Amino acid sequence: MYLKEECNMQEIKKEERNETLIKALLTLWESSVRATHTFLSNEEIEKIKQYVPQALNGISTLVIDTDKNENPIAFMGIENQKLEMLFVSSEYRGKGIGKKMLLYGIENYQVNNLTVNEDNPQAKGFYEYMGFKVYQRNEIDDQGNPYPILLMRLE
Repeated sequence: MYLKEECNMQEIKKEERNETLIKALLTLWESSVRATHTFLSNEEIEKIKQYVPQALNGISTLVIDTDKNENPIAFMGIENQKLEMLFVSSEYRGKGIGKKMLLYGIENYQVNNLTVNEDNPQAKGFYEYMGFKVYQRNEIDDQGNPYPILLMRLE
């Protein structure tokens, strides 16, 4: 069970992102994606997974939340006030971690926009609940795949 006093949110600087951390975050990413991105096939998840380490190493701001044993349970990536990624381990979903992380990003990094897959209604609903509104829809995602994305900004 997740308790607020068990969390440990911290920014991980680029030079601190070692192979062990990236592997742990990749496992967390896959756990989250398999629980939420039901529109993706196993093959598509495996294909995307190849690019996740590069994204984790390249994002300017990487914030992770860990449990009391310092195991990552969630992470977010921020670039120029845009939430580029937010993933919560499947076993910690629904416990307020995503909300806590997004609020942290808004308060500490002025996050005010993001994109979300249209085919992920739980995520869209979460961001709407947090005050984000859709202002644009694109038929394809950033990689040119036929997955509509919604651009959202904080109202």
